Amino acid sequence: MNKTINKQTERAIVLLSGGMDSLVTAAIANRDCRELFFMHANYGQLTEKRELQSFIELCKHFKPKQSRILNWDWFAQIGGSALTDPSIELPSSTEQEGIPITYVPFRNANLLAAAVSWAEVLHAEAIYIGAVEEDSSGYPDCREVFFRDFEKLIQTGTCNEFPIHIETPVLHLSKAEIVKLGMELGAPFALAWSCYQDNDVACGVCASCRLRLKAFAQAGYKDPIPYRIRQATDE
Repeated sequence: MNKTINKQTERAIVLLSGGMDSLVTAAIANRDCRELFFMHANYGQLTEKRELQSFIELCKHFKPKQSRILNWDWFAQIGGSALTDPSIELPSSTEQEGIPITYVPFRNANLLAAAVSWAEVLHAEAIYIGAVEEDSSGYPDCREVFFRDFEKLIQTGTCNEFPIHIETPVLHLSKAEIVKLGMELGAPFALAWSCYQDNDVACGVCASCRLRLKAFAQAGYKDPIPYRIRQATDE
């Protein structure tokens, strides 16, 4: 993972949720890759409408060669996550013990599987995903070991006519470091959406909003999107 990419030859798929981490990952891929293909999933998340809007706007900004929008309903049917089940209360604290209730069971595996299928068709050599392990919420499918083992699965479960690598360029960065890198790359943070619960104006109180606001404060920048409430960022 995270190998040096040859700009003259690489064809890559970027899994783009529309959030801050995937935005910066897209900006890195845009810098390092010759041809980009963007993939997004609507899976019944509470902010599905707003995340899709961000994806469309980011496609206009980066101008990938192709884009795909997946419409999945099984995550909402399965439930088990505050992101897909309105009856489960969203957390406001960024410090949670164990697996957080915002974890969507095995979501990244589903996303990667879809991207691998498309990569086989496109003969794309890389799949970029904006997972963060070190300064994230403790999701099991955001760990380096998960992506390393998934690469082995790709090797054994595809035609294997060419290598397909998983690229996780922000995996070991803090949220503040991601903001700084995005600023250096000219990433359009005003187009990214991180809020877990609102589709119009970011709430400012959910865990994701608080992490984003804190990251911008620590990086020395002002978050360009409006918030309904701007919480203190010195937690």
